[in-house]
Amino acid sequence: MAPNVNQTKKTKKLAELLQASKSGEMKQSEQSKQAQSNTDEPLISDELTSNLDKISTELGNSSDLAIRRFTVATEIPNQGAVIYIDGLIDEDAIRDFILEPLMGLEVNEVETKDAPKHPILHTEIETLLPFVDMEEITDWKSLYLSLLSGKTILLVEGSQIGFALSTQNGNWRGIQEPQSEISVKGAKDSFIESLSVNLTLIRRRLKTQNLWLETFEVGELTQTNVGIMYVKGIVNDKIVQEVKERINRIDTDEVVTIAQFQEFIEDETFTPFPTVFVTERPDVAVGHLLEGKVILLVDGNPVSLIVPVTLPQFFHAAEDYYQRYDISSLIRILRYISFLIALLGPSIYVAAITFHQDLIPTTLLVSLAAQREGVPFPALIEAVLMEFTFEVLREAGIRMPRAIGQAVSIVGALVIGQAAVQAGIVSASMVIVVAATGIASFTTPSYDLAVSARMLRFIMMIFAGTFGFYGITLALLMLVAHLCSLRSFGIPYLTPFAPFNLSDQKDAIFRLPIWANQTRPRLYSQKNKKRMKQGLQPSPKKT
Repeated sequence: MAPNVNQTKKTKKLAELLQASKSGEMKQSEQSKQAQSNTDEPLISDELTSNLDKISTELGNSSDLAIRRFTVATEIPNQGAVIYIDGLIDEDAIRDFILEPLMGLEVNEVETKDAPKHPILHTEIETLLPFVDMEEITDWKSLYLSLLSGKTILLVEGSQIGFALSTQNGNWRGIQEPQSEISVKGAKDSFIESLSVNLTLIRRRLKTQNLWLETFEVGELTQTNVGIMYVKGIVNDKIVQEVKERINRIDTDEVVTIAQFQEFIEDETFTPFPTVFVTERPDVAVGHLLEGKVILLVDGNPVSLIVPVTLPQFFHAAEDYYQRYDISSLIRILRYISFLIALLGPSIYVAAITFHQDLIPTTLLVSLAAQREGVPFPALIEAVLMEFTFEVLREAGIRMPRAIGQAVSIVGALVIGQAAVQAGIVSASMVIVVAATGIASFTTPSYDLAVSARMLRFIMMIFAGTFGFYGITLALLMLVAHLCSLRSFGIPYLTPFAPFNLSDQKDAIFRLPIWANQTRPRLYSQKNKKRMKQGLQPSPKKT
């Protein structure tokens, strides 16, 4: 439905402006020369037919390019045209809010004697067309970028100024429950592929004028919109400046996926550990904003990036802040232990069986020896073979249709494991160790960190099969040294453990009650480090 405005005033105003475009041609020509001296981009011509032919030619006469010419019903008829890409726009908006206001003028209401002596300007045409997002365009690069972004281009005969009108199609995937970050009591909404919708999900939760947004266009050909959000007064300005510099350094033809963008801005490429945190939950993103971090959103991707990041953050889940502090602390300890099992479980078994049988109790050693009797492979080859098979089954379960993926992975693991034991290829104890390791890896909230443990597990097994527990110790020392060397936008990766910070231990391994976390992390926030005032501990009156 068209907006409720005074149509008579609009028609008179539009007629005046359209006729004034011819009277202001000389002034506009001078402005065009001035603009041409300030930019290397060619300017739009004042001949409508020439402009339309150029657009059709430059876009290869694409079948989804729509050009609608029309005549504005003035006393002196004037030609206009709207150009858009079919499928990227809302056709109802073009019909109701562009064509009808421009073509619905009545000739007997036109007054031309007092026409202004200047061409159509942005501030004047916006009184005729009800669009909030309206942009003047004078060069071809801006025209093509707006057109291919889903906007509608309005061109008028005799004017070198075009208008980009926001008519993008709003048909996006609906907001759904998070798939990889499941929460029992937490919110059930997640990011989608629309940048504007994702920004809305954050602003609904954080209603402050200090929440600032800056946008960039990345990729010479893709022109992907990237938005960075932060809370002014809480975030460290040096971190924001570093983020901007890294985005501005990107010079490539394409940035489509979040992984491509992440590889351009992360601190360290050659490391198995993620130095950028990825989340699909708006509530998690808001929580990090309030700690003084920066959120990055890439259009077309249903996740957000959070920087800087530290290792303990990957063991925190959204569910931790929807549960009591004691339950959350217990679950966090369980995650840390499970991560160590996923990383070192097969390695410890291989080292004990191969080099350190004296550390195994006699009864258990006899049982393990009986199980391994007849197994043709050493423990290292046996472990690598089983881990490789388990990873193949896991990947097959992910790539297959959801209806049968889980069934295939479960049945495949049972059948292959049982058959391998009966055939004497592997021992039953090795199947148990590999299964326990796989289950432990699923407890890590971050998928990226869980994949890191899966990669490092094979390296640990090689060290264990070669040097025993000495090899595991050497590998762990190298791993800790590597973690100490990592940085995420200038923040040490092992913060608050190394360098050690006592005040930040309140939400590292354990989670203290909310009223006890009175300050924000020291290295993230710059000015406003205080979350809440003191003395908020509950103290109910005795009755």
